[in-house]
Amino acid sequence: MQIKIHAHLDYQLSQPTDILLQVEAAMIPEQTIDDAHIDLPKLEHFARVTGHDGIGDRIWLRAEGRLIVDYTSTVTINRILADVSTLPRIEPHLLPGETVQYMMPSRFCQSDQFQTFVASQFGGLEGGQRVAAIRDWVSSHFDYVPGVSTGSTTALDTFVKRQGVCRDYAHVMVTLVRACGIPARVAAVYALGVEPQDFHAVAEVFLGGEWHLVDATGMAREGGMAKIGVGRDAADVAFLTAYGAVKMNNQSVEVEPA
Repeated sequence: MQIKIHAHLDYQLSQPTDILLQVEAAMIPEQTIDDAHIDLPKLEHFARVTGHDGIGDRIWLRAEGRLIVDYTSTVTINRILADVSTLPRIEPHLLPGETVQYMMPSRFCQSDQFQTFVASQFGGLEGGQRVAAIRDWVSSHFDYVPGVSTGSTTALDTFVKRQGVCRDYAHVMVTLVRACGIPARVAAVYALGVEPQDFHAVAEVFLGGEWHLVDATGMAREGGMAKIGVGRDAADVAFLTAYGAVKMNNQSVEVEPA
């Protein structure tokens, strides 16, 4: 599968501001960047730094005035696809060290508060069957409603409201999977099928010795996603983090088959 990506950001900075940007599809074995280009205005500072877990790049910018970022790329998806329901859970004592942090609660994913719930709701299932059941449960019990959550909304908040956007779905999915003793993290992706088109957040679960992308919104499929970055929760994979006041003028994302 090959997909074409175009992301356009237009922001206003009232004073010199430090910006951490993460919008480029990651150069990793599971996806090939066939071509890519990013346009930026004149900046006071530009530096690339490695993303969380070494996946993708973040860009440090220092800018003032109007910040226009235009990113285009064509990406070929090479990852091994599997039905998660068929994959086994790796016992905790056998997990690779880099996965351990994704067993723990994080700021937006309070997995320690959901262990009783997952045991009672999904207790008869194991491994990938349990993950698939969690995905289907979230998909059927939550409504996709823009505007009902904010950047401070946690998985617990969303669990109570039963409404949210992709970020909220991913947080709930990750939280419930972690509560089962299975590593799970949030992945920022470009994805086919997302409506309205935007930067997309999904869960990524560690089953059968590999990471697999799972979208509880039901809009995107693993074979049609280009990964940007990963993290404990959405705070680690924000496409733009500003250390100062910013105003959005315009923003758009387009993803289509190449």
